Amino acid sequence: MNIALIIIIVIAIIVAIVSGLNAALSWLLWVALIIGAIALIAFLIRVIGGRNTTV
Repeated sequence: MNIALIIIIVIAIIVAIVSGLNAALSWLLWVALIIGAIALIAFLIRVIGGRNTTV
């Protein structure tokens, strides 16, 4: 997965824990899940497509 997406997910989880608000936790959890799903779809498309990025 893209390292930037992992960093965004980790930051979202940390902010949710620090804030301690159920609404913020729920919202950030959904954001993290959506970003994770997009990253997984992008990874699967890259693997299924069989494009070789090595020279």
